[in-house]
Amino acid sequence: MKTRIESVHGRRVWDSRGRPTIEVEVRTAGGIGRVIAPAGASTGSAEAVDRRDGGTAFGGYDVRGALASVDGEIAELLTGRDAADQAAVDAALIAADGTPNRSRLGGNAIVATSMAVAHAAAAAQRVSLWRHLAQERAALLPLPEIQIFGGGAHAGRRVDVQDFMVIAVGAGDYAQALDWTAEVYRAAGRLMADAGLLQGVADEGGWWPAFATNEQALDVLMRAIEAAGLRPGDEMAISLDIAATDFGRAGRYRLAREGREIGSDELAHLLLGWLRRYPIVAIEDPLAEDDADAWARFTAAAGSKVEVVGDDFICTSAARIAQAAASGTCNTALLKPNQAGTLTETKAALDAARAAGWESIVSARSGETEDVTIVHLAVGWGVKQLKVGSFARSERMAKWNEGLRIAEALGQGGGRLASRASFPWGR
Repeated sequence: MKTRIESVHGRRVWDSRGRPTIEVEVRTAGGIGRVIAPAGASTGSAEAVDRRDGGTAFGGYDVRGALASVDGEIAELLTGRDAADQAAVDAALIAADGTPNRSRLGGNAIVATSMAVAHAAAAAQRVSLWRHLAQERAALLPLPEIQIFGGGAHAGRRVDVQDFMVIAVGAGDYAQALDWTAEVYRAAGRLMADAGLLQGVADEGGWWPAFATNEQALDVLMRAIEAAGLRPGDEMAISLDIAATDFGRAGRYRLAREGREIGSDELAHLLLGWLRRYPIVAIEDPLAEDDADAWARFTAAAGSKVEVVGDDFICTSAARIAQAAASGTCNTALLKPNQAGTLTETKAALDAARAAGWESIVSARSGETEDVTIVHLAVGWGVKQLKVGSFARSERMAKWNEGLRIAEALGQGGGRLASRASFPWGR
């Protein structure tokens, strides 16, 4: 059997922050699957956790213990199993770990193994992962959601909002969306340099700004879109990741850049004002994960044409998505495989979002590598949006460039995106 797992091997490699991480290589008679685990800086309390060694080496971030899990218990568990039966493989990993957050074997060890198994199954069939996942379904390229300014935990909290992003809502195809974004990124850097505001780049490659207020970032972003020769709202829209859990608790939010503390309703009022004044089509984690009632009020007030995206609040969990949908807490799911723990659980979260009538976005993490698996997940599962960080740094560009290769493989018209009318903000 070509998909029978012959060996599982872990390798200690490095991520974009210069921290150790896990690469897992799964061999079958028919091919090899290889995946590197990413790591987040802004994390939800319910997500799968990395197994780190602690101590003094590399600030406590070493992964020798997780590597031992892969080469020992996980390898023994999976050798001889069928890589084509993803659900059974993932169920075995979950049962063997035995914890609700994958802390015993390590979320990093488990997610890299889970996705490497999928790659190995695809390789045994001599197809790319996206084709293996799509089966006979027609494939579309995801609309890129790309960071221009980085803030929050990704940029020393120079601004409170974590991501100021753009979405090429008027682009005709995937390549054009990247072209337009490249011009906005370049224009933003030039504007900031001219004003003496440029401090370098943040964790995900976005410009690291020295803005006086959060709103100043929005104003400069609008100017950058226009300087790139694009029409704000018509051709290029704005998306925000507030990451409010990072600066809020128990209904109180500390805006460090502006030196004030506000309540849930005050923060919601501030953000709703931005929605009225700027062409914002998506807003992620506008309230903290422990502020569910305020979330629901915000989502109702934002209206049906804005994607209110749950990240820390739902942690790529099918159960949490179902609960959020029932309470009207948000309307779009951010999907991070390492947040869920396995590929099967990530797909279950996507299915739950679709059952609720939600949109979904496949997302990378702030600590990334050259691994491009998430691009294949977005294409293979038919997810209409992809978020991998900015338009700089090789760990980000590897993913955007993989989308171009997939578009080429799809042939004539292969770079097409979902129709604008299929998005909430296009209806």
